[in-house]
Amino acid sequence: MTSSTSSTIDLPAPTDEPAVVVRDRRTRRRRAIGVTGALGGLTIVLFVLTMMIGETRLGPLEVVASVLGFSDSPSTDFVVRTLRLPTAVTAAAVGAALGISGLCFQKLLSNPLASPDFVGITSGASFFAITAIVLLGLSGFAVSVAALAGALLTASLIYLLAWRDGITGYRFVLIGIGVSQLFISLVGWVIVQAELFDAREAMTWLVGSAGRAGSTELPVLLGALAVLVPAVLLLSRPLGVLELGDDAARGLGVGVETARRLVLLVAVVLVALATAVAGPMAFVALIAGPIAVRLLRGTGSGLPAAALVGACVVLAADLVARQLLPVSLPTGVVTGAVGAPYLIWLLIHVNSEGRGG
Repeated sequence: MTSSTSSTIDLPAPTDEPAVVVRDRRTRRRRAIGVTGALGGLTIVLFVLTMMIGETRLGPLEVVASVLGFSDSPSTDFVVRTLRLPTAVTAAAVGAALGISGLCFQKLLSNPLASPDFVGITSGASFFAITAIVLLGLSGFAVSVAALAGALLTASLIYLLAWRDGITGYRFVLIGIGVSQLFISLVGWVIVQAELFDAREAMTWLVGSAGRAGSTELPVLLGALAVLVPAVLLLSRPLGVLELGDDAARGLGVGVETARRLVLLVAVVLVALATAVAGPMAFVALIAGPIAVRLLRGTGSGLPAAALVGACVVLAADLVARQLLPVSLPTGVVTGAVGAPYLIWLLIHVNSEGRGG
């Protein structure tokens, strides 16, 4: 009778990887919700604050009651609804549009310097708007239409020039910078030809101001945001896949060029409408996305947070420009003053990491 000995093989204890992944996802989701909620709260505070401060000081409850239609004071309603609410809504809407557009450009082109300010979109809108003011004698809504057309045509031109069996971020940015400089030179030439009054009006438009929107432009922007913001949120998944590279995106079943064109179209329309309504608001599109991404630390798409950061930046800049400086200034003066040091820091940071190209 033979006896057999059984040997046991020690296997490694199973790890609880699924549970770790689930906990990590929950943590990231909570952070995304918390950061976005905090930014939303800050946006509301700034929105109300911009309507509280002025020659007529109002309390927060007075402002909220008037906005919601619960106020029984005609004088308060006139100050809030007629004088201050349109500017506050414009600042929030323009900032949100620029924030989303800027982050779309930066994600799509994989370059933190890829902003509508630098790749020619804003410059094209400015050239068409200044031409309408100086050479055609137009004003109001007609100037906004010209700016919108200029932004769309400029984006189409850059896309065609950058196309070489596809679009790469480096080529798109370089061609965009060249087109931007061309339009900036043309803007200077048009202003030189202008009469003093037209030149002054053109220079005012070029700075950008949240108080410029008329009774037609603002509803158009709000209607466009109601359509385009859900669209860009639907595109956030293919946008995230495109960040992995074209080959990886194709392997995951994403139509690279179709997705890229759709994201570019939405981003260009957003910045075009924002510029048409308020003029070129310097650096908002550049800084809103990176700030949102740093706050989120890689959680979520970053698009809702970028919209809220953009809204906060423009609301705060408008409040400072109109109320907290010795002389009332256009909103774009403050955004430019804040954005310029950030751009210098970003250039140094990107250069040190070798990500500029």
